Amino acid sequence: MPVVPDQSIRTILNHPNVKAVIGDINQEQQERLNYKPPICSVFTNKYAILENVDGYRFEIDKETEKQLPSLIHNRVQKVLGTDSPGADIKERYTKPRKIGIVFSGGPAPGGHNVIAGLFDAATKANPQNVIYGFLLGPDGIIENETIKLTKELIDRYRNLGGFTMIKTGRTKIDTQAKMALSRQNCKNLGLDAIVIVGGDDSNTNAAFLAQEMLADGVQVIGVPKTIDGDIQVRDADGQVLCAISFGFHTAARSFAKEISNLCTDSSSDVKYWHICKVMGRVASHLALEVALQTHANMTLIGEDLADYVDPKRIEEAEKAGTIDYTAYGMTLRHLSRVICDGIVRRAAVGKNYGVVVIPEGVLEFINEIQIFITKLNVIIAEYNETHDATFHKTFPLLEDKLDYLRRLARRSREENSIPVWNTRDDDLFNDIPEFFQEGLLMERDSHGNFPFSQVETDKIIMGLVKDYLHILKDKGLYKIGIHRDYYAKIMKSNSLNPDTYGPILFKNYHNQEEFLHVDQAIISVKTLKQALVNGQLMKENEKIPAAVEKVYKKSVPDFKTQIHFYGYDGRGSDPSQFDCNYTYNLGLTVFALIANGATGQMAAIKNLEKDFSQWEPIGIPIAPLMRLEERKAKLTLVLEKSLVDTDSIAFQVVKAMREKWLAASPEEDHYRKPGPIRFTGKSEEDRPITLVLNALTDEFDLNP
Repeated sequence: MPVVPDQSIRTILNHPNVKAVIGDINQEQQERLNYKPPICSVFTNKYAILENVDGYRFEIDKETEKQLPSLIHNRVQKVLGTDSPGADIKERYTKPRKIGIVFSGGPAPGGHNVIAGLFDAATKANPQNVIYGFLLGPDGIIENETIKLTKELIDRYRNLGGFTMIKTGRTKIDTQAKMALSRQNCKNLGLDAIVIVGGDDSNTNAAFLAQEMLADGVQVIGVPKTIDGDIQVRDADGQVLCAISFGFHTAARSFAKEISNLCTDSSSDVKYWHICKVMGRVASHLALEVALQTHANMTLIGEDLADYVDPKRIEEAEKAGTIDYTAYGMTLRHLSRVICDGIVRRAAVGKNYGVVVIPEGVLEFINEIQIFITKLNVIIAEYNETHDATFHKTFPLLEDKLDYLRRLARRSREENSIPVWNTRDDDLFNDIPEFFQEGLLMERDSHGNFPFSQVETDKIIMGLVKDYLHILKDKGLYKIGIHRDYYAKIMKSNSLNPDTYGPILFKNYHNQEEFLHVDQAIISVKTLKQALVNGQLMKENEKIPAAVEKVYKKSVPDFKTQIHFYGYDGRGSDPSQFDCNYTYNLGLTVFALIANGATGQMAAIKNLEKDFSQWEPIGIPIAPLMRLEERKAKLTLVLEKSLVDTDSIAFQVVKAMREKWLAASPEEDHYRKPGPIRFTGKSEEDRPITLVLNALTDEFDLNP
């Protein structure tokens, strides 16, 4: 090809049509940048004030009361709008301020709008107000790395995904040295307030910072962020204060769109089972929402597995006069059997394909695995605590780690104490596959948590599924159903009488069922020939009729899987309209809390499960929400995560629809197409389906 001269390239690149199509900003992004989220009615007034709200009850942890004495009695605060406040309120609201904001933890769609809402409210109250962004997460606070946020900068990120504007990080301000540096840097900047946008650990950090910085006059406000949806706030009586954290809706919709595409592919190619692992280290909220959005054939909900009771094992134990403690809680082996059952039943009606959704943290709800994780967490944390080197640097190879565990097991026989790791643990651990051993022994995250996202959960479960399907196949229990009309057509086209061969080939030939099932004893071409010989339809020295062999081979399943992981793509998505509106109003709420002197509060929007007109901006006290949890083998105060409530309407609906969505019948599959995140348009959903369903709680009595 001829070389294009440099001058010609410059001419091409400067052509308006070329510039339009290769520019960084496309038409939809421009629409996003121009979009102005609606604001809650209280923010239509010139000023916002706070009102303490009674009627909410919290169970106070004694350790929280001890460590956060100045915040423990904070109350829920409702944001109200006014155009004519008292002179003292007006003066306080409009005084010049310097506010710092930081993103902490993984990105979640909508974070930029929190900054935009805060900036707009602050500059509206006083154009002299300054907003600083701490760069790269809490490290920016510790190292005093900041950027002054301007309207020009913020306008480039309105309604866009990611935390790109100021970046994020996972450092915790969890030592006196880090706290001292943070306090000094805030003093140097002359900050009046810090806003921490993050998950449970980050909001926990916000509470401790608020306590430490109270004497310095620096307010600290938290904002609930996590795509996992595990920050949901209820009081001790179950009253909902915050139905979901921001970013959840967008991530769920993003995952659902991709998984819906796989449902379409699966039912088109009819030869793959798509195994879809979705983020959710502790809670299965994303998996639940994806199930509602897509109607995937099978969706595992970890919290449901934890509550599992096997009545068959209980009955057998009662007959034997014993108690089978393994009957309470799902085992990994039984879980694989549940999945196999669905696969076999679909194959029986000609559907040797489907979609399974698995939350990444599902193993945490399997008793045997949870015991291993808990024990290994303690062993690794104790080693790191008592040695100069870390566990994973001292024992870099799997064999090194296993040898250390063996030594612990031997020591358990010699010492007169209750061991963390005994010989039974060691024997059971050595029975599991090597790759899974490596997974369970991998390095813990910065909080001491087991890194579920790095474990091939799907590979572990599906390995057991494949093994059991092979057993069922050998037993003649796993076969693809043959449509009666197809069988008749193939036989007649080869001048064979279907009714002659049917009773020999199929165990249900006379039942008039739509799908025929090859007899259980026929598991190979050899056993097929033997059945035909025994039925006097051929002789030993004859070849099996080609049509008959073709029908048989059509019934032999070839179980093929495609593995997918949905996580980082969803958390980096541009926010849905719900998350755009939610986060912008969270930013407005943050300023309302700061301007009225609040600290140690979490900005939230009440009534998210209802229509936008009923949204109520509030401040929720963080300290009363904190509980002691084990982190790095120590009890530490943290904000309590919210798990899927198996009594909720959303879960009960999914449970009730499991059989229909499995579609183990000749009827069509019931896949639902959620469509892309359109951002605009009348058909765009205004909130997560989970919230829509749970909003109906008051209309139904689930415990008659």
